[in-house]
This record gives sequence, structure tokens and C-alpha cells, in this order.
Amino acid sequence: MLLKLETVFVRVNQWLIGVMMGVMFVLVFINVVTRYIFGFSFATTEEISTFLMIWITYIGVDLFQDLLPAKLRPTMRAFLGVAILVFFGILAYYGFKMVQFGWAQETWATQIPRGIPYLAIPIGATVFGLHLVLMFREWMDRNWFDSQLTDEMDMLEKDSSWQQF
Repeated sequence: MLLKLETVFVRVNQWLIGVMMGVMFVLVFINVVTRYIFGFSFATTEEISTFLMIWITYIGVDLFQDLLPAKLRPTMRAFLGVAILVFFGILAYYGFKMVQFGWAQETWATQIPRGIPYLAIPIGATVFGLHLVLMFREWMDRNWFDSQLTDEMDMLEKDSSWQQF
């Protein structure tokens, strides 16, 4: 049950990041075209792209753990996992305080409450913490890939016909 929930959670998270990156790409592309070809730009696209970058950063955080010595990895990963959960709990708490503070102010270009883009901090911290809790065993074992993906990658490596392109 938890594995299925974690798989759905990861897929939704990946989908959201992909959509946000796509929207950000389109907005920046349009702004570059209008700025350099037509001589004007949209302030809202720059602001929205900045907010999307913040959301992508907080939702898509990853850690580099391969530098740890092999004997210390389980103990260090457990310690780091707890430390990360505490950090993201604190970040979510103070991020929510920041949302409350910014809700009464408006952004410069889009005139939306500043609390809306600030929501990236507590939501991203909560998402990351939940993701870590759901996949803690896999994280400890360094089992990053879902078995179906691993099987597909193995098949591609064995089948050299795709390399012709």
C-alpha cells in the first residue's frame, strides 16, 4: 500500500515539475522573442518564471550521498534522514509564517498576494518530507529505481538496434 502511494506521489511530483518547467520555458521564450524582435517584454512573464523556478527548486530537491564511506553510509543516512526531516519541518513552519505575512502584500507585476508564490516554501518542504518518509527504506538502501524502470533500462542496454539512431 505504501509503495503504491509512494509511486503515485513520485509520479505526480515529476509531472508537476515537468509542467512547471514547460510553462516556464514557454514564458521565457515568448518574453525573449517579444523583447528582441518586437522591442517590448512582459513583466508578468519574468515574475511568473521566477516564481516557477522557486517552486521547481523546492519540489525537486535531491541530495548527493555517494561521497560517504561505505561503512558509515547506513548510520549517516539515518542521521541525515532525521536531520533533513527536522529541517524541512522547521522550513514548512516558518514558510507558512512567511505566507501569512506576505498575504497582505501584492506582487509588483501580477498584483497577486505575495503569499501565493511564498506557498512554494511550506508546500515544497512538506512534499519533500512526506516523500522522504514514504521512501525512507529505499533511500537507506540506495534503491532509487522502480523495478519496472530498471527492467526497461536493462532491455535497452541489451537491444543495440536503438543505438543506430
